[in-house]
Amino acid sequence: MAENIRVRFAPSPTGRLHIGGARTAIFNWAFAHAMGGTFILRIEDTDPERSTEENVAVILNAMKWLGLDWDEGPEVGGEAGPYFQMQRMGTYAEALERLKERGAVYPCFCTKEELDAKRKAAEDAGQAYEGYDGTCRDLDPAEAARRIEAGEPHVWRLKVPRDHGPIEFDDAVYGHTSFPADVMDDMILVRTDGSPTYNFAVVCDDSYMGITHVSRGDDHLSNTPRQILIYEALGLPIPTFAHLSMILGPDGKKLSKRHGATSVEEYRDRGFLPDAMVNFLALLGWSLDGETTIMSRETICTEFSLDRITKKDAIFDETKLNWMNGQYIQQAGAEAWTQAAEPWLVETVALGRSVPEGANVVPTANPSDPNAPQPEPVQITDAAREAAAAEVEGGLGYFERAYPLVAERLQRLDEIPDKLAFLFWGANCRLDEKSVKKVLLKDGARADEAIAACREVLSDEANPWEAAVLEEKCRALAEPLDMKLKNLLQPLRVAVCGNMVSPPLFEAIELMDRADVLARIDAVVARVF
Repeated sequence: MAENIRVRFAPSPTGRLHIGGARTAIFNWAFAHAMGGTFILRIEDTDPERSTEENVAVILNAMKWLGLDWDEGPEVGGEAGPYFQMQRMGTYAEALERLKERGAVYPCFCTKEELDAKRKAAEDAGQAYEGYDGTCRDLDPAEAARRIEAGEPHVWRLKVPRDHGPIEFDDAVYGHTSFPADVMDDMILVRTDGSPTYNFAVVCDDSYMGITHVSRGDDHLSNTPRQILIYEALGLPIPTFAHLSMILGPDGKKLSKRHGATSVEEYRDRGFLPDAMVNFLALLGWSLDGETTIMSRETICTEFSLDRITKKDAIFDETKLNWMNGQYIQQAGAEAWTQAAEPWLVETVALGRSVPEGANVVPTANPSDPNAPQPEPVQITDAAREAAAAEVEGGLGYFERAYPLVAERLQRLDEIPDKLAFLFWGANCRLDEKSVKKVLLKDGARADEAIAACREVLSDEANPWEAAVLEEKCRALAEPLDMKLKNLLQPLRVAVCGNMVSPPLFEAIELMDRADVLARIDAVVARVF
């Protein structure tokens, strides 16, 4: 390949990794893989108050969870390091000296108060403030040197050529783009404390690291002509830019906390799989062929190209993400699912083991009626969680057997406790009030007869404790009892699982101890009938 493709993702460690940032990282990572290039992770930590080691760790952990491996950067190193801006101050100072030698910058001694006054004067006159007016641009060099020597505070501004024509570039997404240079004021490159401004630092870093393609959010589009002016002033080659569309919520507004979770960690903690997140985010503004939805990260890394990125704003559809995550859960297989689900399996066991003794009828949740009785949450102690963690660690094979019960019924891993906790109630049962009324106490349903007949089958030790056998034997009861199959098996489902909606009944029963199932049925009969 003629060109050595080098791309970067450069987050600021001021908080969690936002979904928009993750999408940008995925695009750069995939492009580097597809082109046989280099993916660089650079930390822009110039905000001393918010850029903490803890926040850096949050960013790195989110990248690792997504599986976005970087070729150069923190923890990896590389010849273009260091990869933290605060460790690169020497390179910015060198670049400034280069600009001084080229006559491309000048010191500005205007105070903030003076600049604010000029802005206010323009506003009071009903005029648009057009930026810095160049007061210090033509200062006598000897006077400027004298004032610097005297210690007078100053910044360094870029001397934008007054005869510069339109600033033009070919964006990989937006196409040919042009900005008028005469509206560009002489921007500050270095502040009074010697620190670089964002645009100056980014140009220095990207050029030093040999970045060939800059893919970033289109909120940076207005920065691009300014950065091009800096590249030109330094005499450096200009990379190819690709500005990515915004990610909007379903209401068409910029994705924010009002739409729900916005960080990678929040989606991880809600039980989304990293492969599903990468797949979903890759499709926010890019497509393989306009039709394919589910694709492996290997496909993304092989087929990704900048020319299939769309300018249209992307819509973050969490319903689609839930569906997609469900597809990945189905494809995961028992072993991979068990490993990924371990934190939620611990919660499942702890929740099940903490259900009070006996059979308890609890109110059905009714969020639409705040005055209706609501189910009391099961209280889980730290000791219960510790015991559950040990139980899960020692019994992963058991959970692999449970996987088929829920593989097609889960969209997120955090749904596992609600669907599988009943397996760990032992002899106890937490009965859903609505299910009791609609199934066990329904007039003329003969639920007590159905449960008694099925109990007889389950208690007969001549019957192997296997789902297929138990189901066949129980189904055979329908004809002699002159009972519809639903009326026969639904009461058993409620008595064993606590709810009329549950995973496959007999497959679940097979996973439980026979004595516990019978004791649970007896407790329900005593409590309800």
